[in-house]
Amino acid sequence: MTQLIDSVSSIADQFDAIVLDQWGVLHDGSAPYPSAIMALQQLHQSGVKIGVLSNSGKRSAPNAARIAAMGFDASKFDAVMTSGEALWQTFAADAQTVHSVYPIEGKSGDAESWANGLNVALTETPTTADAILLMGLPDGSEADAYDETLQASLDRSLPLYCSNPDFTSPRGGGTYVMSPGALAQRYADMGGSVHLYGKPHRPIFDAMVAALDCAPDKILMVGDSLHHDIHGAQNAGWKSLLIRVGVHAPDIQDETIPQDLARLAKAAAVAPPDYSLPDLR
Repeated sequence: MTQLIDSVSSIADQFDAIVLDQWGVLHDGSAPYPSAIMALQQLHQSGVKIGVLSNSGKRSAPNAARIAAMGFDASKFDAVMTSGEALWQTFAADAQTVHSVYPIEGKSGDAESWANGLNVALTETPTTADAILLMGLPDGSEADAYDETLQASLDRSLPLYCSNPDFTSPRGGGTYVMSPGALAQRYADMGGSVHLYGKPHRPIFDAMVAALDCAPDKILMVGDSLHHDIHGAQNAGWKSLLIRVGVHAPDIQDETIPQDLARLAKAAAVAPPDYSLPDLR
């Protein structure tokens, strides 16, 4: 059964490294969670290594900069790994696979920044691309808004590379928006070939193990998603801690936390997390 604890620092001495999800743990997409900055300072003082593992379509450096702009001291992170970074490294290591991509991005310029250093051209239509690069969606996007693009891609049997497999992402005030993973699933349901990078898939966890230089069983994953953070950590042999303020908040009651976590974990086809906190503290 999941152990309910008072703070992440209270169990820090059991681990060589503690890895934090970004959205839903450190911040809500707009501002830090109330206790998160202090919790990070306390973890740093404990001497444990600290990592950030994020399903962000952007590379690691822009994400570290964004975290710093919210008031976190990025120098306290021993490693920052994103799904966008993992995909970039794959393209860099195998330059012959894809020569041109049609980008779907959250903001204009995101794909151009991501592709810097790669021998990959960005195209204006899917009809001139070797693949689709799905790295972000503008807030407020509807599920069927990209059906024309997806159908044109499917007609040419284009593979879709998704550098953010999350289905939803938090925004201020407890709201959520559709994320690229939902659109990638839509393409898969249409019959398209989809390549997902990020949690819960094993490569991004292995990349973080290498970056931290720690044994997997001495790493704690702190996340807000059973499907991405907890599932991925369990597959990688890490311990896990679920933050309840995130995506599962509506389904967890204060009076029945362990039972609710067990029920949600069963529905997600994962084991219950080892630990749980209401938020990062």
